[in-house]
Amino acid sequence: MSDGRKRAASRRRVDLFRELQEKLGFAYLAVSVALVLLIAGAVYFFIFYQGILPFTRYHLSLGEFLSTTWSPLGSPPQYGALAFLYGSAVVTLGAALLATPLSLGAAIFVAEIAPRWGDRILTPVLEILVGIPSVVYGYIGMRLLVPFVREHVGGIGYSLFTAILVLTVMILPTVTSVATDALRAVPTEIKHGSYALGATRWQTISRLSLRAALPGLLTAVIFGMARAFGEALAVQMVIGNTPRFPRSLLDPGATITSVITMSMGFAAEGTLEYYVLWTLAVILLLMSALSIIVVRLLGRRRVYA
Repeated sequence: MSDGRKRAASRRRVDLFRELQEKLGFAYLAVSVALVLLIAGAVYFFIFYQGILPFTRYHLSLGEFLSTTWSPLGSPPQYGALAFLYGSAVVTLGAALLATPLSLGAAIFVAEIAPRWGDRILTPVLEILVGIPSVVYGYIGMRLLVPFVREHVGGIGYSLFTAILVLTVMILPTVTSVATDALRAVPTEIKHGSYALGATRWQTISRLSLRAALPGLLTAVIFGMARAFGEALAVQMVIGNTPRFPRSLLDPGATITSVITMSMGFAAEGTLEYYVLWTLAVILLLMSALSIIVVRLLGRRRVYA
């Protein structure tokens, strides 16, 4: 065989090997994507299937589910979850209202006022706060905040208000980090143009940077609210875990996550109480999906585009 034929045969083998590599790589990626979609679809299907059984198999009405009485051992049993829905909404909104101003101020300081030494100080602190397990937050809240609220604010200490304080500290790092990234994403040229027109630093921050970064700042708040809405252990340790509908922030209460974690181990499989807990899990899943959709929609908005 001549040298030319040998080189041609060698090139064909190389081409075939590359083609085989591309096909194997494509097959690997296709299988990975299919598995991810299959797992996500299976999780959604299983939770939704379990969650609709109280209404289809046991004929629980929506009015009964949205009542304020939760008494699985009563005669007759009652499965009103409105108190848990209310508790989750109140602690989530309360934590967001307290954490947003603090997080926004810290983000502005790091991104606009003192980007060098402020970043060196605040970033490690945020990383430490993110790395603290939720049970530690709950234990600190139970040992420090509960007695403080009981002695200086009112009530028995275990309350919605205490849960709000714990969640505020827990979501501060998340909201601050995302808000800082949003402010840093504002093009420097826009800020220089504002200074060139005679604007002060505060005018540039308040009238330009904050407006340009508004979608990212809203995303930060939504991420924090999603974290607060889905938190279970820390809230469970300080909220009081009572099924009664709270009349004030100083009353004990319960959230969707706390009642699921406390009741799932005692609810017999196949009972109405067992499936009602899955219905509450469906609500958590829908809230998570809604937050993701809102974040994606906000991510498409570019005020400075």
